[in-house]
Amino acid sequence: MFDKLKKAFGGDEAKAPKAEKKVEAAPAETKAPAAEPKAASSKPRIGYIHLSGCTGDAMSLTENYDILSTVLTDLVDIVYGQTLVDKWVHGTFAEEMPEMDLCLIEGSVCLQDDHSVQELLMAREKSGLICAFGSCAMTGCFTTFARGGQQAQPKHESFAPISQLVKVDCALPGCPVAPEMIAKVVVALCNGDMEYLQPAIDKAACNTGCGCDVLTNVIRNGLCTGCGTCALACPTRAMGFSEGRPSCDRDRCIKCGSCYAMCPRAWLPIKRIKEDTGL
Repeated sequence: MFDKLKKAFGGDEAKAPKAEKKVEAAPAETKAPAAEPKAASSKPRIGYIHLSGCTGDAMSLTENYDILSTVLTDLVDIVYGQTLVDKWVHGTFAEEMPEMDLCLIEGSVCLQDDHSVQELLMAREKSGLICAFGSCAMTGCFTTFARGGQQAQPKHESFAPISQLVKVDCALPGCPVAPEMIAKVVVALCNGDMEYLQPAIDKAACNTGCGCDVLTNVIRNGLCTGCGTCALACPTRAMGFSEGRPSCDRDRCIKCGSCYAMCPRAWLPIKRIKEDTGL
């Protein structure tokens, strides 16, 4: 499964788990055939990093525990993350960051926080795949409106999407990411359904998000059904309706991209639709 993902994302095959072969030597007197090679565990190694922002995406992740419990305990190894395994670089329990097949990164990166910047750069070096987990990591979301002077950390004034510093392979937008999206992406990953995952791959190249995406990519393409999902997904009530169609109050918009991500028509394969309709 992860080989397919690495190929689709253009990941470094050198980061894939390497099976270690061990051949038992047969006693000379018996001349028995050598034992079959024993491979080390090939379970994907997963990391989770929280940078700047709230912990809403982590809370959405825990809401899927009934679905993810088997995945997290039996199918993958969680090898890094202060939230999930209490193991992080420069902390008490880690000398260095381990090799990872997939690293989920929540939150934007503060450019004045040297630790966050170095951890992000190190994660890119150590990971086969990087996933921007949530809108703060993908677009910067509400953190981009910070201008410094906060009481806790006055010098923290510039926050950026992680794609500004490193290459991102896939992205799951949302403020926070919907639990249903996480669950369905996990199922698609387990099934190797690359067509379903393509929108998440395409999102990796995007570091902007606002209500204008719904107007440009859905309404103007004749795809909007007036279902109202975009307005329900908006955490700041920036999305409204006028004559059965969405409208966006840009003064309220925090550029999280939730409206477009949750629109059921935004995930339709536009290329296939144009082929079928001859457009």
